[in-house]
Parts: sequence; C-alpha cells; structure tokens
Amino acid sequence: MIDLQSLANLGEVIGAVAVVASLLYLAVQVRQGTKAQQTENYARALDRISAMQSRLSQDSEISSIFARGVQDTSKLTAFERIRFTWALYEMFDAFEFMFYTYSNDEIPEEVWARWSRTLAYWLSYRGITTWWDVRPVHFSESFSAFVENIIRDNPTDLAATERWQEFVASKAAKN
Repeated sequence: MIDLQSLANLGEVIGAVAVVASLLYLAVQVRQGTKAQQTENYARALDRISAMQSRLSQDSEISSIFARGVQDTSKLTAFERIRFTWALYEMFDAFEFMFYTYSNDEIPEEVWARWSRTLAYWLSYRGITTWWDVRPVHFSESFSAFVENIIRDNPTDLAATERWQEFVASKAAKN
C-alpha cells in the first residue's frame, strides 16, 4: 500500500513533468510564431519592393526618370528630380523596413544578406548617392549609419554591375 507521503511525492513528480511538457510546448509555439512573423515581415517587404518595381516596369515616364536619375541627377529637370526623389524614398523606405526587421531577428540572415547586397548595388550609382547626400528628410540614425557604411566601403561586385550596364546598353542600342 502507498502511504500519503509517497502519493504526495508522486504528485510532485507528475506536476513537474507537466510543467516541463508545458514549457516545451510553449517553446515550440513561440518558435513557430517567430517563423510565421519572419515570413509575414518578408512578405510585407517584398510587397513594397514589388509595387515599386511594377510601377517602374509599367510607367515608361517614371522608368525613364529613374534610369536617367540613377546615372546622373543633373540630367533631370526639377520636376523629374522630385519624382525621382519620391521613387527613391519608396525604395529606401522598403530597405529601412527590412533593415529593422533584420535587426530585430524578424527576417532570416540569408534574406537580409540578399537585400543588403541589393541596397549596396543601388548605392553604387552616382545619382543615388547624390540624392542620398541632399535628401530633404533623413532616415533613422541606425539605418542612415548602415547606408553611410555601404557608401564608404562600397561592397558592390563592380564587375557584375559593369556586366549589367553593358547588357542594358547593348539591348537599348538594338531597340
């Protein structure tokens, strides 16, 4: 026969196992929630970038302004420079969102690595850095410091950038 003390000890063991099981279940739920949040944040960032890319691919006027502006903003009229500025704010807002979600571990390292390389690519254009230096409204301090480091260190694959520019120039010449 089991005495009262043994039953109490058994109850404590069962309670401890239940607490551990509950904590493990909670940890799994938190992990799944974190992954779902990462996916949601990445989807939101892609939606922002995709909307801009769609506008650039479908609106020949803004596409022309953007293409000329990234090369040299002095080739744009005052009105075109304003439109160029709005397009760049839209683009950099999306990059800033991704920067913050990455900084808070809300998008995976691999995803952020891709987009930080994309940001570095765009910052390799003189028109973009000219705009960055004179933009009327600044971004957050931490994102601005990140961008300044990219501009200073220039981690862009310059050979890949040159190949792309040659591709675009050769296609434009044929059309």
